[in-house]
Amino acid sequence: MIDSLVTFVIGMSGGSAALAIVLFTVAVRLALLPLNVRQARTVKIRERLAPKLRELRKRYARNPERLSRETSALFAKEGSSPFAGILPMLAQLPFMWLMYRMATHPTALAGHDLFGAPLGQQVAGVIANYGLISAPVSVFLLVILLVTAVAWLSAKQIKVTEEQPELMRKIVRLLPYGSVLATLVLPLAAGLYLLVSTAWATGERAVLASRPL
Repeated sequence: MIDSLVTFVIGMSGGSAALAIVLFTVAVRLALLPLNVRQARTVKIRERLAPKLRELRKRYARNPERLSRETSALFAKEGSSPFAGILPMLAQLPFMWLMYRMATHPTALAGHDLFGAPLGQQVAGVIANYGLISAPVSVFLLVILLVTAVAWLSAKQIKVTEEQPELMRKIVRLLPYGSVLATLVLPLAAGLYLLVSTAWATGERAVLASRPL
């Protein structure tokens, strides 16, 4: 099934697997755009309601059920929900799973490359097959560097509050770098997907944050 899907997607992209991955990623991000707009709106609502939320937490610190009801009611007045931001993350999971299956399938990407670097191989395999100083390794390293740069920009966008524990604030700021670790251990196809997806998401957040929603 994976082979058939990959063949179909690559065929729709003129035979280029790398282009197919880019187009697939862009299509996924466009499909998720309405949910991401909703998430950005929820973030702005949460920032605006921050003083009232702090007041509720103090008032109902010993009554979690009442706190939950009052918090939901507060968001409902704004036409939102405290859990609205979870939807985009959940919606991405099927697409990420599909891309992982495609990238790790033994034959799906056989013979396909990105400027000479095999899309179906991990960086360790590329080094073993071509040597540390080689064009394919350079391509892989460039993707890793770009993913790292995007992760750094994404981390700068994250807003933390003083109410969050110090450890949680550090963890939240490090979360974007998970894509770097994934790129180091997954095949190049997955790294390309992560690069396009995270770059799009970072730019999207910057645009949505600057516009009234």
